[in-house]
Amino acid sequence: MLLEGGAGPGLTAGNGATWRCICDSVMGGVSTARLTRTVLDGVSALHLTGAVSLDNNGGFVQMSLDLAAPGAVLDASGFTGVSLCVRGNAERYNIHLRSPDMTRVWQSWRAEFRAPAECTQLDIPFSSFYPHRTDLPVNPARFSRVGLVAIGREMRADLALARLELTSSG
Repeated sequence: MLLEGGAGPGLTAGNGATWRCICDSVMGGVSTARLTRTVLDGVSALHLTGAVSLDNNGGFVQMSLDLAAPGAVLDASGFTGVSLCVRGNAERYNIHLRSPDMTRVWQSWRAEFRAPAECTQLDIPFSSFYPHRTDLPVNPARFSRVGLVAIGREMRADLALARLELTSSG
């Protein structure tokens, strides 16, 4: 199931929802970021750039996409993971999945990846995600949002996403 294929327009994803750029400034931090749709190496992509700062208890910038209407879910139980086509600055990033059952903004299911300098497809099975600040086990039947995040350390964020989809193995 294709979630982002680079077609746009603007920050609109294939599901009709809008990608958002969120920084820790919503919680008092001072990290900064910008999200644009651009063409990199001949491929249309979302491009997150910015600076992650740990000042004022901050430490993240992200691009996020609602996968369902508020209170609703995307049932991804027929899939086994996510596939990303990304390019970046060789830094470590996270992909976060959320559920409407999560009541705190810091709760998510997380997996880490490195964004190489060349556009590369990364396949991340749901079994690689772990609960962060929640006791809820990973539940693909209850997804509501996905985020690609530079988090937890001072860094320059430079992450391009050309494709994001749910995948099935076998």
